[in-house]
Amino acid sequence: MTLRRCVATLSSALNDAVRQRRLTHNAARYTAIPRPPQPQRVCWTPTEAVTFLKYYADINDPLTELFEVLIGTGMRKGEALALHWADVHLDDRVLFVRQTLSNVNNTTPVFTTPKTKSSLDWIGLSSRVVNALQRQATRQHAQRLAAGTPRNRHGLVFCRNDGQPLRPEYVLHHFHKLTDAAGVPRFRVHDLRHLAATLMIASNVPLGVVSKTMRHSTLSVTVNIYGHLARHTAHQAVDAMANTLNAAQAA
Repeated sequence: MTLRRCVATLSSALNDAVRQRRLTHNAARYTAIPRPPQPQRVCWTPTEAVTFLKYYADINDPLTELFEVLIGTGMRKGEALALHWADVHLDDRVLFVRQTLSNVNNTTPVFTTPKTKSSLDWIGLSSRVVNALQRQATRQHAQRLAAGTPRNRHGLVFCRNDGQPLRPEYVLHHFHKLTDAAGVPRFRVHDLRHLAATLMIASNVPLGVVSKTMRHSTLSVTVNIYGHLARHTAHQAVDAMANTLNAAQAA
């Protein structure tokens, strides 16, 4: 990947030199750089996902609702940690992604805008996610009463007892602690997003709808990442063509 970026940068500079007539041609234009292999994405089976969901629900873990929302929406970890109650509309079963939480120098959490324009969008909420958010609101209210703090100062949906944002590294370590205890494979919190996409595709949701739900910049991004999981879509396409031809032939 680093090599490809270096060649791309060099080629861009040489193209600029050609446009300014400082060079006659771009020597890097036809350089063939092999594409790096796509990383193998680790994902739970639906049974493993249910095992994990049941485990942390049974122990009433403080981050239960966070992981339920991540799996049920496909949100990125930073987006969920930056989610404010003002952007959650439970009656309409929708939330809006406005910000993401990132670490500066791996130490200081800051709120920034999402990495692409397509990420700044709305997300539909299932009844499971609505229920999880309602439980989170109840949990927060009880925590504030116990701590003697009358209100949620920053308005974050998921935060520490004092209202400050959760640190991403804490969420990751806590997640690994839960996966170990539940007896399911370890992976990154971000892979819960891949789990959400995989569950949708396994349920025969069209790739275009999956792409919209995941808020990918283009459909081709979704196809490049998850196309190998959507073999049923190809079968449906060719079956549809065959049915049309068979119907015309029988007429």
